[in-house]
Amino acid sequence: MAETIGIRDLKNNTSRIVQAVREEAVEYVVTMRGEPVAVLRPWKAEDVALYRMAGMEDEIEEMKLLAQEIAAAWVSSKSGVELIEEQRR
Repeated sequence: MAETIGIRDLKNNTSRIVQAVREEAVEYVVTMRGEPVAVLRPWKAEDVALYRMAGMEDEIEEMKLLAQEIAAAWVSSKSGVELIEEQRR
């Protein structure tokens, strides 16, 4: 079961607490004024995959927005592919 730790104790002992999480796999429920607000737990292999996937999804969304912006401002009658093909000739 996870240990409970107040936000003030977490602030004052961050290094020690993070070391315990990393080295001893201790989990903490962080409280503020006695109410749980967060869980501090070791980083797991599946967390890495989820973190990377979320990053990729963010990048893909940015590319889609950029593509929409480029398409809205496009003034040539030729497509980008056609223009690149002309440059290669």
